[in-house]
Amino acid sequence: MIARMWHGRTKAADADEYLDYVNRSGIPDYRRTPGNRGAWVLRRVEGDVAHFITLTFWESRNSIRAFAGDNIELARYYPEDERYLLEFEPHVVHYEVFAT
Repeated sequence: MIARMWHGRTKAADADEYLDYVNRSGIPDYRRTPGNRGAWVLRRVEGDVAHFITLTFWESRNSIRAFAGDNIELARYYPEDERYLLEFEPHVVHYEVFAT
């Protein structure tokens, strides 16, 4: 199994609205992709900034490719992300999962 992690930042004032947007767009998209084994959103507010991590689990790199495209190291963004995100981190990170 492979874990895929993405990090993004919004203004703290937009955190609840962005979380709602992610739960309506990205999370269902992850979960309906064959080979996805789960999707979570983590949030931490620090002063005026909210940090978000999406943490997803996948059967294989081919499963991730079905979601992300050929270059699985690139972050995938959605149309309204531009409205919320303070910057667009270009890459995600992957980890092999050895224990659950």
